[in-house]
Amino acid sequence: MARIDNGTWVLIADGEKALFLRNDVDAENPDLYVVRLEEQDNPSDMEQSANRPGRMNDGGAGQRSALDDTDWHELAKDRFAKDLSDILYKQAHKGAFDKIVLVAPPHVLGELRDDLHEEVSSKVVAEVDKTLTNHPLDKIETLLRDTLAEM
Repeated sequence: MARIDNGTWVLIADGEKALFLRNDVDAENPDLYVVRLEEQDNPSDMEQSANRPGRMNDGGAGQRSALDDTDWHELAKDRFAKDLSDILYKQAHKGAFDKIVLVAPPHVLGELRDDLHEEVSSKVVAEVDKTLTNHPLDKIETLLRDTLAEM
């Protein structure tokens, strides 16, 4: 069973916002305190794209196919996960936390997991695949306590 002991950090993230939290009480009654907030301005892909997708001749007379354009919005989300893993590494290296719980949607968790330095990976006590970035802290505390008790 995973627990959010006193001093455990919790990262609540999605592709555009991250809350770095610390539990200041115990696992039975977590009291999460915001240590740091990171936000990324990530407009929709349509707003970031400069041009319409390109077209290519297929070889036949008058036949053309559309080319996929880069999804700038998704790329920015992936870069944000990389930035978060860098922040976690710096904090772990300073000794800011001994344990951490990662909470994010599956795609973001996967990106984070791929980018985490071994020094941070060794401190991960649980991963929760949920989107909680827009929940109030008291709701996050209750959801995490209940979710981790079931693990």
